[in-house]
Amino acid sequence: MKLSQFKQFLLPCAGFLLLTACGGGNNASKATGWDINSKKGGFQFNIEFEEQETGPGLVFIEGGTFTKGQVQDDVMHDWNNTPNKQHVMSFYIDETEVTNLMYMEYLDWLEYVFPTNEARYRQIYEGALPDTLVWRNQLGYVEELTTNYLRHPAYAEYPVVGVNWLQAVQYAEWRTDRVNEYILERESYVQKDVRYNEVETNSTFNTAAYLKRPETSYGGKIDSLSGKRGEEKKGDSIVKVYAGVEKGVLLPSYRLPTESEWEYAALALVGDREYNTYRGKKKYPWSGEYTRSSDRRTEGDQLANFKLGKGDYGGIAGWSDDGADITMQVGQYPPNDFGVYDMAGNVAEWVSDVYRPIVDDEANDFNYYRGNVYLKNVIGEDGKASIISPNELVFDTLPNGKVLLKRLPGDLDKVAIDEEETFLRQNFSESDNRNFRDGDVESSREFASGQPDSGDGTKTETSLMYDAPVTAKIAYNDDGEAVRQIDKSAKRTTLITDEVRVYKGGSWKDRAYWLDPAQRRYLPQYIATDYIGFRCAMSRLGSKSQVKKTARHKRRG
Repeated sequence: MKLSQFKQFLLPCAGFLLLTACGGGNNASKATGWDINSKKGGFQFNIEFEEQETGPGLVFIEGGTFTKGQVQDDVMHDWNNTPNKQHVMSFYIDETEVTNLMYMEYLDWLEYVFPTNEARYRQIYEGALPDTLVWRNQLGYVEELTTNYLRHPAYAEYPVVGVNWLQAVQYAEWRTDRVNEYILERESYVQKDVRYNEVETNSTFNTAAYLKRPETSYGGKIDSLSGKRGEEKKGDSIVKVYAGVEKGVLLPSYRLPTESEWEYAALALVGDREYNTYRGKKKYPWSGEYTRSSDRRTEGDQLANFKLGKGDYGGIAGWSDDGADITMQVGQYPPNDFGVYDMAGNVAEWVSDVYRPIVDDEANDFNYYRGNVYLKNVIGEDGKASIISPNELVFDTLPNGKVLLKRLPGDLDKVAIDEEETFLRQNFSESDNRNFRDGDVESSREFASGQPDSGDGTKTETSLMYDAPVTAKIAYNDDGEAVRQIDKSAKRTTLITDEVRVYKGGSWKDRAYWLDPAQRRYLPQYIATDYIGFRCAMSRLGSKSQVKKTARHKRRG
């Protein structure tokens, strides 16, 4: 090597060494020049994070723009799904519907941690039980399903049914905690098998509580359960290390998908595009306009489990059209272009939205969702977030008499936000936004006249626009006897309230019309059926895509 070349090589190296010596290496802050994650102290942060881990059971869905609503025939003419363009952020969704086996794991955990032989915990387990009596039919014999469908191994991989919307939400919350509990152990923030050996009524794990007050996890025993990464030596001391938000270790919450997310994932337009436009308008989750396969090897086979016609739930014996008479094992049909199974047929599925006839795309066309209720942590006298203890259980009696626990012990206590959060804000002004621009006082029939009807106090604000029956409830008289109160008025014109939730997709009980992902129906959130199940979703943090995008076609020359 010539001397001049050697000097050209040496100067950059010397500069690099000088920069590193001055604290300007790869771990140096671009703001201060200080070292990040220095063993001497200072700011600590996970700068090695690449992207969000895909949680158990989930499939990544890259977000984008699509036409939400009915784009083909609308024989019902109910005007509740008129087309509108929306953009959905990237997210994750369950590959299949939640199965009996998956739900039984939840029930088993509840029974183990909150023993049913203790009267004060019995309702926790009973409140989570699916309603198996949904299978009964006054003019049909299906009684064996009421005792076998949930628990018999023959139905283990069948979608769970008899679960109302509220139970589905609580399952998703429980699943979040169990997955993150496993991740903490896998990443050595806690000792091995803690989730088996240390869990009990007074010692549970909750993700939100861990992120806010980690020292309270496992009943305050977590500091004695630290794994290799749960402790760090600083000087002569050993300090506890927790997997906070800044570590990027724990996953966001499992939850029900929004209606927009569910419909977008079901359509899977990624397989029906040319450059940045759609080649055609899909009617079903698969390509084509028909329910039968056009593939040469499976030509003529049905592509979903649904009601084929009057008295025809599966075809002729010996060569069944869809392979089932009621529900069937999940994942038996080909997935759509996103790799998601059973987005049409088998069971319809709960989504998180409160139902309204019209999607208000004038107010928002980005990640649309109706149902936001903003809460905040309860702060105790010690200035810290309050944790619900086993002695503070609060149950809620639903209109049909079913009793549900509002929050599990170990969860953060929550209350509605108030003026402290809403004062002088432009993007939200109250805690409960289910009525926003549709059902609130401002959007009622009488508001334009300047004399809005305040109501008689027995009905919700929604009734100013939607004259639904007063919500049924069960009260108890002085003798402790249950008194069921039902609105018997014959003048009610709708069932729309703030407690009705959207469900999507056709089921084994539905005709082909309902297999269209755009179709939407609703039921009160406390009602369960033999044809509605659910699947979970999770928000995507960070980049929109999992892979770096490059142009598919580049000009030559």
